[in-house]
Amino acid sequence: MLICKLGRESEVRTLAAIDQLDVEILARLTENARTGIAEIAAALGVSRATVQIRMRRLENEGILLGFQPIINLPAVGIPLQALVSLEVDQRLLPSIVRGLRELPSVLEVRIQSGREDLLVHVAIESLEDHQKLTIAIVAIDGVRKTTSTFMVSTPVPYRVQPLLEEVARGTGWGRSTPAAPR
Repeated sequence: MLICKLGRESEVRTLAAIDQLDVEILARLTENARTGIAEIAAALGVSRATVQIRMRRLENEGILLGFQPIINLPAVGIPLQALVSLEVDQRLLPSIVRGLRELPSVLEVRIQSGREDLLVHVAIESLEDHQKLTIAIVAIDGVRKTTSTFMVSTPVPYRVQPLLEEVARGTGWGRSTPAAPR
């Protein structure tokens, strides 16, 4: 575990550390979240108990947040996705987020810094539906302006594996193979 001091002496935050074995386990789960513990253990040449302990630790430390299916939205009749930037009255942010959460087409809401305050990922069936959704969003008290950008393709889908590999480079596989000297 890495300890990071934040400004004042009394503020100390611990950061969870991962090593190359954790990264390999996460890679197998990212490739197929339904891969069994025994299969992961066999592929990595470690015991089943090791994989179970590592996965439990990754969950307990808030690194592994869960497992979700990846849904092909066009296959269920929802072919369009857009990122909608919102300028809002920040004093009303909690109620705006609640209002966005109530709209089924809203997939994700992120608070951001910059010109716009929120970035809303939406999925819709048509441009007409997008217009109706925009009207519903602007009707939420505190929303001042929207700007939409439509997604055409995703040449690099969401991924974390290359970043995790970089973070864990040279750390070894825990006690069995300690980190190489830097």
